[in-house]
Amino acid sequence: QETDGENALVLQARKFEPIIGGDYALTATFRGVDGEHIYGMGQYQEEYLDWKGCTLELAHRNSQASVPFIMSSRGYGFLWHNPAVGWASFGRNRTSWHADTTKQLDYWITAGDTPAQIEENYSAVTGRVPMMRDDVMGFWQCKLRYRNQEELLAVARKYKELGVPLDVIVIDFFHWTKQGEWKFDPACWPDPEAMIRELNQMGTKLMVSVWPTVDIASENHAELAQMGGLIQPDHGNLYGTFMGYTTYFDSTHPQARELVWNRSKQNYFDKGVDLFWLDEAEPETAANDMENVRFHIGPGAQVANIYPFFYTKAYYDGMTQAGMDKVINLVRCAWAGSQRYGALVWSGDIASTWESFRRQICAGMNMGMAGIPWWTTDIGGFHGGDPKEPAFQELLVRWFEYGAFCPVMRLHGDREPT
Repeated sequence: QETDGENALVLQARKFEPIIGGDYALTATFRGVDGEHIYGMGQYQEEYLDWKGCTLELAHRNSQASVPFIMSSRGYGFLWHNPAVGWASFGRNRTSWHADTTKQLDYWITAGDTPAQIEENYSAVTGRVPMMRDDVMGFWQCKLRYRNQEELLAVARKYKELGVPLDVIVIDFFHWTKQGEWKFDPACWPDPEAMIRELNQMGTKLMVSVWPTVDIASENHAELAQMGGLIQPDHGNLYGTFMGYTTYFDSTHPQARELVWNRSKQNYFDKGVDLFWLDEAEPETAANDMENVRFHIGPGAQVANIYPFFYTKAYYDGMTQAGMDKVINLVRCAWAGSQRYGALVWSGDIASTWESFRRQICAGMNMGMAGIPWWTTDIGGFHGGDPKEPAFQELLVRWFEYGAFCPVMRLHGDREPT
């Protein structure tokens, strides 16, 4: 129930504050109910399952995915259907949703006798998740990183020799020539087709990491720039200097999505790769300064949270058009409705600590209640962890036990010493 005017206080349940130059900062306010429990909202690195009494940022970050759908213990579901950067506050006295800049108020409510019914209603309008592929239901081997074809094959062969089933093995970042070229570096990966054939014969599928970053020196930069297919700054520039001078392709631009998929199809899919790891999906620009980002469909502060939705859509559309009916791709972020494009979200570059491990339990359950059922973590955490240390060995064993009960059991990490 939206709040009323509170007599002489003249409070507004729908407060549109004009922004000089156009559009509005929006806050929508609802009556709080003491004793209510609130779940969902996607993936946050917090130790809470129940969000009552909490304030959450409506923005994506590495290891944070804002999926603004909540499920209430009072028997309703609520979707804040707005991809703007902002915040949500679930106080005892009132619940408020805020968009820093937007054109309109848009929220959706459903009700049900059970949580399952509420989820069914929600997915009926935002999209059903594809069925998981039978051939990837087992263990996934991944690390930072396999440097070349022989190193990866040696690991897969050892699994086969030991009799340990290995459903998926993953090639992580910088296997490419330049960021934004979406192809194997032939110096390290001279015969991908032969590698994939051997893996398939061992019962192992290959997943390849792709990034949305585009190096200014890459072969696709000029074409993407000419079509307006790169994210733009309102002032200054958005190019970063991580292993190149790079920006991001604009996933909200239809022609840019088509170009990125076509390059991925030619250089990966047509060689036998049908699992993609869509990394950097927030997108992770410098300082997460979305107020200085402009997308094809609007200013970053107003639309940025929808970026991973369209990033996943680019590959889903391409793969289904190529004949696949069960598309599942690993992605580092998501928004409402991402599930219909086969988004398997993982919880990002988290620390290899007991504290971080605890947070993943709440993150995974709330992600599921926000409508994203395919979810996983880096078993053992990503940052740190020395395999020779007894304390980390225990953490890794416990995390493996947890991973066995996650929707996907996947090992990953950047281990010490580096």
